[in-house]
Amino acid sequence: MIINDYKAKIDFDPEIAMFRGEFIGLNGGADFYAKSIDELRIEGQISLNVFLDICREKNIEPRKEYSGKFNLRVDPAIHKRLVEEATSNGKSLNQTVSEILESSLSLK
Repeated sequence: MIINDYKAKIDFDPEIAMFRGEFIGLNGGADFYAKSIDELRIEGQISLNVFLDICREKNIEPRKEYSGKFNLRVDPAIHKRLVEEATSNGKSLNQTVSEILESSLSLK
């Protein structure tokens, strides 16, 4: 679910028979609950507004910033194939993996 350009992950909690939404990529927690999707959108907007108000009051950037660096562990056979692919195309391993991820996530 996307509310005001903020993405939320939605799950159903059978123990309480409600949907639970949680905004992702924020510098803090902002979750919300409702029994229907329409109510969930309303509750999500309220939760997001409260979160953004607090961020403004405390002069905090609401969205997390990402460095672009992370460690990745893969099977040695995959590592070997990635290095072979990169070398055969005259690219670095990092460039090759970045291009594969971009393509997979349709980021271009």
